Amino acid sequence: MILEARGLTRHFGGLRAIHAVDFDLTQGEIHALIGPNGAGKTTFVGLLSGRIPVEAGTIRFAGDDITRLPAHRRVRLGIAYTFQITSIYPRLSVHDNLALAVQQRGAADLGRETLAALERVGLAGRAAQEAGTLAYGHQRLLEIAMGLALSPRLLILDEPTQGLANAEIDAFKALVRSVVPETTVLLIEHNMDVVMDLADRITVLNAGEVLASGPPAQIRANEAVQTAYLGG
Repeated sequence: MILEARGLTRHFGGLRAIHAVDFDLTQGEIHALIGPNGAGKTTFVGLLSGRIPVEAGTIRFAGDDITRLPAHRRVRLGIAYTFQITSIYPRLSVHDNLALAVQQRGAADLGRETLAALERVGLAGRAAQEAGTLAYGHQRLLEIAMGLALSPRLLILDEPTQGLANAEIDAFKALVRSVVPETTVLLIEHNMDVVMDLADRITVLNAGEVLASGPPAQIRANEAVQTAYLGG
């Protein structure tokens, strides 16, 4: 296991956002996290990435206890998290956004590795464009490229296909497949076609608790999941 969470709990006042969740990520897998709005998905990945403090429970990454580590320390250990709302630098060029991410990793050849990262997501032709002027879907691709530029061991993607056209979704799926097994991917996604096509395993959250976890066929056939989320 590359990541193990046990008993993760986070309440906000009287709201039970995440309660006693156990969760495992296997090295090299694509693991999808799904659930209805308000299920606690964004809070949960905030706990894993260190952006929200853990109230109770433990998180281990590659065997080390990271429960109390701040987000920037987790990034250095190899956890990259792209946000549901894009977190690019809008006044900088596409190239310079990526160069900052590549530089953070300590690249030997900044120019060459930045260009390679741009080409990987199909944005090389937009390198000089101010990032804030990109279409929303292209901003998402830039954000994913910035995450990948860190060469993470775990890449957490929060609603990555939101705003992407169908052709861009196909390219995104190919991109995700290309990074495993070197990188483990945790995918928070509403597009169930993408989830069922990409994921090796799926965990379903509902009301801050794990409703089910397993391979796509098992999740699709689960009556409780159908009732809570899949509209069955």
